[in-house]
Parts: sequence; C-alpha cells; structure tokens
Amino acid sequence: MLADCLHALDALGPAGLPALMGALFLMGLAGGASHCAAMCGPFVLAQVAAGGSLEGGRLVRLSGALLLPYHLGRGLGYAALGGVAGGFAAAAALQPWLAWMPPLLLLMAALAMLAQALPALAMRLPHGGFPGGIIARRAGPLLQRPGPGRSFLLGLLLSALPCGLLYGALAGAAGSGSALAGALSMAAFVAGTLPALIGLALLGRLFRRQAEPLLRRIAPWLQGFNALVLLALAIRLLA
Repeated sequence: MLADCLHALDALGPAGLPALMGALFLMGLAGGASHCAAMCGPFVLAQVAAGGSLEGGRLVRLSGALLLPYHLGRGLGYAALGGVAGGFAAAAALQPWLAWMPPLLLLMAALAMLAQALPALAMRLPHGGFPGGIIARRAGPLLQRPGPGRSFLLGLLLSALPCGLLYGALAGAAGSGSALAGALSMAAFVAGTLPALIGLALLGRLFRRQAEPLLRRIAPWLQGFNALVLLALAIRLLA
C-alpha cells in the first residue's frame, strides 16, 4: 500500500497518467503567456539583463535566454510540491471514508482550468498576496549578482510563489494517485510554461507584441479542453 502511494503510475487507469500530464502541459503552455509571463516575467528579464545576455551573437543570447539553472530550480520545486501533494492524497485515499478524494481533486483542477478559460472567473483566482510579497522580497538579493547557483536558488524559491494557476495544477497532481505520478505531472506543467518564458527572455518586447496576443487568444480553448480531460478522468475514477 505504501509503495503504491509513492510510485504507482496506474491509479488513474490505462493512459490516465499520460492524459493528466498532457493536460497539465497544455495548462502550462496556455498559462505561460496569459499568466506566467506577467508574474515570473520580471524575474526572467532581470536575470537576462543582469547577465548581459541581451548582447552578443545569437548563440550567446540564446544561451542566456534559456536560463537553464533557473528553470531547473523551478522544475525541481514544482515537482517536489507535486510529489508531496500526490503522495499525501494517495495515502489519504486509502481510508475508506476518503476514497472520493482523488476524483474530487481532479474535479477541482478541472474547475480551475475552466476558470482560466473564462476571464470573468479567472479574475477572481488568487494571484499572490502576503506570502507572495515575502517571497518576492527574498528573491531580490539573488538577482543582484547573477550566477548559476543563485539562478537555481531563485527558481527554487519562486516555485512557492502563490498563484491560481499553480493551485489548479497542484490539484490535478494531487489526484494522480502517487508521489511519483504527482511529481511527473508537475514536471509536465513546468515544461509547458517554458516556451513563453524563454520567448519572453529571448525576444523581450517583440514577444509581447507578436506572440503573446496570439497565445492569449488560444489559451481559453486549451484550458477548456483540459477541463474536459480532467473531468473525464474524475468520472472514470467514480465509475
């Protein structure tokens, strides 16, 4: 039982985990331009500017815009959160009176994605607040002297920055059925956010003028599709 809570990958049934990972990847892709670029964009651009990677040839700019240590820190932080959420929810679901928890969590994730698809609802999702202010202030010193180690720590720290998009992704990861499945699900979410953040770092204002408006128009459709996928997973668990 404990082993299943830690590394089971079939709790959602055949193809359930790939479907969840795909939905969270698309969630990150859609939210990258409409949400992450606004919240995390200033930290990305500050690192690029401090590192001088906006100067030099194409390879130099591309290397600087990738910010691999930063995104590795983000990925590790989000995967850890997903692992904790998935393992805890799986362990709780072993209790007969909590067997409904995984489908409820998937339903919550579906509702969060639906809220992202509907602007009137998305405006009511939490976007930071008191904990976010503390994290942002602690991130300041890490931006003053750029370097791989500080960039990694910055990404790790910012993975705890509160936001509605993160809560929705974590709800989906928690319903995955195990700690490993939750970590993989959040890793897929992080991978989805990379194109927008790397595009913003590499292209700057050009990305905001050209690519971001297009992604914002596509995002609601992707989030609506994701909501249907997670709703189907929740119904499968209840059947």
